[in-house]
Amino acid sequence: MGFTMKLAATAGGVLIAAGLSAQMTGSSGASNPSGAEATTSSGQTTGRSATPGPDTSRSAADNPANMPALKTFAMKAADGGMAEVELGRLAAQKGSNDRVKQFGQKMVDDHTRANDNLKQAAGQAGIELPADTSAKHKQLVQKLSGMSGAAFDKAYMDAMVKDHVEDVAEFEKASKAPGNSPIRTFAASTLPTLKEHLQMAREIDSEVKGAAARSGAGSAKPAPGGTHSY
Repeated sequence: MGFTMKLAATAGGVLIAAGLSAQMTGSSGASNPSGAEATTSSGQTTGRSATPGPDTSRSAADNPANMPALKTFAMKAADGGMAEVELGRLAAQKGSNDRVKQFGQKMVDDHTRANDNLKQAAGQAGIELPADTSAKHKQLVQKLSGMSGAAFDKAYMDAMVKDHVEDVAEFEKASKAPGNSPIRTFAASTLPTLKEHLQMAREIDSEVKGAAARSGAGSAKPAPGGTHSY
């Protein structure tokens, strides 16, 4: 009788230990692969143990609400960039001031490179850029083409200061757009060059206006009827 009770007690202990081991294995998930369904000791399915995180494959730049502004910026930047190259060639040929001529050539070099970068960025973003300058810029080119000497220098540099003030403001805004759009990257990488252009344009514009003022004062003619004693 005592032997039978001892045997029963031993068997019960083994069963309890086996149950505890099964519960510990189920709670730890050691035997549950990632993404597999977990099973409790009672045989009930608890669902997948791994919950997928949020989809981060799409950036904020892919949001349609952001694209119109970047597309408009890219179109205007392309128009302005082509105009800067055309006007720069004109200044390199017609400028009477050496700094104006040098600035014109710099515009050709820098904006040709920027235009190529914009084309590449627009292609990545699926944006079709204009193939020619707008009517506004064509009128400016036509106007400056009919000028020469100091008058050309002044008119060209005035236009460069005005254009680059607008460019810097627009590129700064585009460079802060959300997401990782190629157009945003282009704006941010080109902005320092445009700021340099603006500083140079202001300096040369001031120099040209000062030279024109000195020239005008030195060539003043006497009033009608006036006489000189010498």
